[in-house]
Amino acid sequence: MRSGDCILGAMGAERSTSRPAAPVDASDTRTRGFLCILTCVFFVPFVSFAEIALSETTLRLDAPAEVIATIRAACQRCEWGAAGREGASLEVKVDAEYHSHLMLVRGREEAAYRILLGHVDRGQHRVTVAVDRAKSPAGIGSVRVRDISFDIVAEQDPRYEAVAHAPILYARPNTIGHFTDVPLLMWYESAATPAGRRYRYSVIFSNEDGGTATDRLMATWGRTTDIEFVYGIEVDANGRTLAEEFQGPSHVVSPFRGRHDSGHPLELVITDNNMVTDAGSSGIRYAPAPEAFDLTNRSREAVMDAHPWTYRVTSEEMRREGKIADQAKAGEGVITDPRRYVFVEACSELENAALSFGVRVQGPDGPRWYDSDRDRDDFRIVRTGCFRGGVPIPPGSALPDALRFRACPRGGGGETPAAPPRVKITRVNSVFALGNDYLPAPSRFSWTGSLPLAMDGAPVELTLRRP
Repeated sequence: MRSGDCILGAMGAERSTSRPAAPVDASDTRTRGFLCILTCVFFVPFVSFAEIALSETTLRLDAPAEVIATIRAACQRCEWGAAGREGASLEVKVDAEYHSHLMLVRGREEAAYRILLGHVDRGQHRVTVAVDRAKSPAGIGSVRVRDISFDIVAEQDPRYEAVAHAPILYARPNTIGHFTDVPLLMWYESAATPAGRRYRYSVIFSNEDGGTATDRLMATWGRTTDIEFVYGIEVDANGRTLAEEFQGPSHVVSPFRGRHDSGHPLELVITDNNMVTDAGSSGIRYAPAPEAFDLTNRSREAVMDAHPWTYRVTSEEMRREGKIADQAKAGEGVITDPRRYVFVEACSELENAALSFGVRVQGPDGPRWYDSDRDRDDFRIVRTGCFRGGVPIPPGSALPDALRFRACPRGGGGETPAAPPRVKITRVNSVFALGNDYLPAPSRFSWTGSLPLAMDGAPVELTLRRP
């Protein structure tokens, strides 16, 4: 340890050397070492982690701007799948004022976490990061912030308008201290409108404690994260707000009439399936940095592919929460090891119908098909456009060598549909599995064409060839 460094191992933090804990004579290294030890031993038990700065950085701006911070941090014993040491909760302040929290979900590895600091005025500012002891588990060990860097989004930046309207989320109250359903990423999509431009913001949460059962989620969405549209805004050519909306309980989209923080809407996650409201607050704010993403001919899960670590985080949360079982059966609400799943992303034109897919695996007794619906109506895909789904195969199986799709009329309702049911497959973007590290392996197949499916007819097969 260098003279002047102070690592708070058992207490779970490490002091940045950018600002010493107490005034010292820099020419007397013995004094510096003694005071650091004295601080660690005698003073730390009587202060909260939020008072112990891991990093303090100066931010200077020549003009007002939106600011995105990248915090490179590591946690000695953090493991998202291990109860009691899931991850460190860091508190971020700007000029000594609370801004947000950041959960270190990526385990022991040093990783870059991007957060939105929002609107910052011209001048010199101080950004501090500290471990919040009250909101971190006891067994995390020491935490280190290597550095903080800034992405300055000035008014002339083409990203400015989108970044300036990105929402800030208050944590769902029943997740605080329970390390579940954490917002991992935010992205936005934009499109021109007759009156100006529209922005839509969506968030990837580490899971959902309510809503769709885990096995159905995997079959029909190909993931155990929760992806939700949280906020939309339309602005005119001069940037004036024309309309705002949010997705509330029961997936009802309503006008947003809540508060803003320097233009950023404030929302509270309110339901166990991560719907939001435009009123209220909680003890934690999250501000994941928004990134632009084009989902043309891709599913929303493609955002996860761009950040493969999200697969590992959600898998670890499933394991810790008991949602993974060796002998999981369809309909029990739990899944087998996610590394046994084959994931398929494809695109369809679908109306008044449902579809499923299957993969063929060569086994000791010859080839066998495994279908994503697993003989359950509610495991079928009923949305048009690009979709992702997953199907489990036996442990130790070879990778699939063929893919098939099947269509059937959409059940339920009892009413005669206005248009006849139809399904046509137009693309297969990827077929992949997770590696031993829970990260997605390269896709084994892609295809573009036209495959009409007959209702309740024979499945249509494609032989898998590497793209």
